[in-house]
Amino acid sequence: GSKMPLPSVPKEVAVGTAMLGVAFAAGVLAGKRCPQATHTETGKIGKNSPLRHYILDHSLREHPILKKLRLLTADHPHGRMMVSCEEAQLMANLAKLIKAKKVIEIGVFTGYNALSMALVLPDDGQVIACDINEDYAKIGRPLWKEAGVEHKIDLRIKPAIQTLDELLANGEAETFDFAFIDADKESYNEYYEKCFHLIKKGGIIAIDNVFWNGKVLKPRKDDLAAQSIHRLNEKLLRDARVNISMLPVGDGVTLAFKL
Repeated sequence: GSKMPLPSVPKEVAVGTAMLGVAFAAGVLAGKRCPQATHTETGKIGKNSPLRHYILDHSLREHPILKKLRLLTADHPHGRMMVSCEEAQLMANLAKLIKAKKVIEIGVFTGYNALSMALVLPDDGQVIACDINEDYAKIGRPLWKEAGVEHKIDLRIKPAIQTLDELLANGEAETFDFAFIDADKESYNEYYEKCFHLIKKGGIIAIDNVFWNGKVLKPRKDDLAAQSIHRLNEKLLRDARVNISMLPVGDGVTLAFKL
């Protein structure tokens, strides 16, 4: 059939996308997989590669309390679940760029990214932070308070789908500026669709772990997480409701800009 014309892109999104393009072309944004930089061991951008350390040494501007929480989380047995610090900084910069006031976070863990977002939101801004495990969040909550932003973080301990449905039922559709999805991978498509309705035009949905450590290249039949992420990746490519950028930051992040 004939293709529907795409609506024009809001100025903030166009500017943000252009900024990302410049940064990406300059080689600033890098993550675990970088096909153009695998000729030598030092050129690979793995977690402990010299190039990643260079990136962090030359771009990370981490609030002291964010650093404190990152180091606390690193000591946790599941510390690797934390969003990469360079990815959190990118999302905070984007939130600031579009003057975000209302943010949804699906998957809080110890609250590093919730804190990162809260630090850039205005004083009356709000992060609706969704998780099912309060024990992890207890690690970060004292640091939210220490940073003076605890009042901006509304932690809701229940299945995220339930919280998203409640927000929609409360008439909050198209009132949020930014959403970050980083929870159980099998529910990614459902999270994405509900966030899409909650986000306003010109808003951003960031989807984490879109590489799933490379397993999306050939998802095994018994790997439901890899299959789910791969299906969403394919869907996003064809989703005319958004502009997208899939970036090799951390374990891969896709930014969807709502048109």
